[in-house]
Amino acid sequence: MISLKDNISAIKAILRIPRECSPRVVWKFIWNFGIRNMINISRFEKRLKRGEPFFPAFVMISITESCNLSCSGCWVTHNGKKHLSNKQLGGIISDCKRQGSYFFGILGGEPFMYSGLMDVLERHKDCYFQIFTNGTLINEEIALKMRRLGNITPFFSIEGLEQESALRRGKNDVFLRTMEGVRACRKARLIIGAAASIGKSNYDDLVNRDYINMLAKEGVHYLWYYIYRPVGSNPKPENALDKEQIIKLRRLIVEERKRAPLQIIDTYWDDLGRAFCPAATGLSHHISPSGALEFCPPLQMAQEFINENGTNTVEQFGKSKFLAELRKLAAETSRGCILLENPEKLVEYLNKQDIIDTTTRGNVMQELQAMKALDGHDQRGEEIEEQNFIYRFLKKKYFFGFGAYG
Repeated sequence: MISLKDNISAIKAILRIPRECSPRVVWKFIWNFGIRNMINISRFEKRLKRGEPFFPAFVMISITESCNLSCSGCWVTHNGKKHLSNKQLGGIISDCKRQGSYFFGILGGEPFMYSGLMDVLERHKDCYFQIFTNGTLINEEIALKMRRLGNITPFFSIEGLEQESALRRGKNDVFLRTMEGVRACRKARLIIGAAASIGKSNYDDLVNRDYINMLAKEGVHYLWYYIYRPVGSNPKPENALDKEQIIKLRRLIVEERKRAPLQIIDTYWDDLGRAFCPAATGLSHHISPSGALEFCPPLQMAQEFINENGTNTVEQFGKSKFLAELRKLAAETSRGCILLENPEKLVEYLNKQDIIDTTTRGNVMQELQAMKALDGHDQRGEEIEEQNFIYRFLKKKYFFGFGAYG
């Protein structure tokens, strides 16, 4: 039984946001992200029930391959040349809004290397944007621009403390520079997130209460732990977690979600602790820097592309048999990640399709063929249910699978 007493700290963590952040930032979060998202999920469910042309609830957009770092296990092409135009990015957002979708994840490469990003986002004041960033390019000026807009939450990717960050990122002082970006955003009174791709090499540094407390003291309001996926040109599969580590990570997430001084989020387990794939359920898909409609960011193969101004986004999602069949295959294969757990089956499906490698490097199929099956989120019989009563309610209401798993 879930006790309210056990969740007092979780409530205090939520209340940090109105206490520490700009009123404009808080209002935009409540309205653009919270209320609009609830309405959007309802519309998404109704489309599925009515059998209307498919459109995901949320779209993740990688705007550029350019990045100032070169990290192991990253699927983005180092020194890649592909990027969306400002017109395409704006068109995608406008087209999605017509379907009632107002929340977007903005990825790269490094989004803050993309020219004109703030100008595009400023034209969509009714939306909410989560910008995935290594944080090394964020200064007080950029942080103040985000506060003025009010509808942006910077999401800092932190892959380890000083030593591990240098090894994983390919440059020295990355951790310190990232934390400088966090402090600039704290000074600007923004809602701040941190993300960590957990592998064997950073497990001990990041999967513990000391790290969580350190982030909270630096002003971080929410933390996303997810498991390392060995993809890209430098995958390092030996860094992937084993079954016991994944279960231990899940247990820490559930326990700390009740009492941590910040919000701990995830998108890969439902309220009962069963594995959950946002792409397999249709909840979320991805648009790459080449304008390709992709299943998820690490799977860089596609059949459909947006046009030069992004105005056919809804149409392309609706007619994509490639994505529809892949959703079905993924859901039937596992409740977890088909890329991790059954790459052979994935490659078999892709080989039967007329698909395009959407990257600059152009050898994604060879990378996928070299992958071996690894442990993933789907640990049948080892499920750990949610104990944070707020998060349990939200997951039960909005992350229950939408019929994808039968």
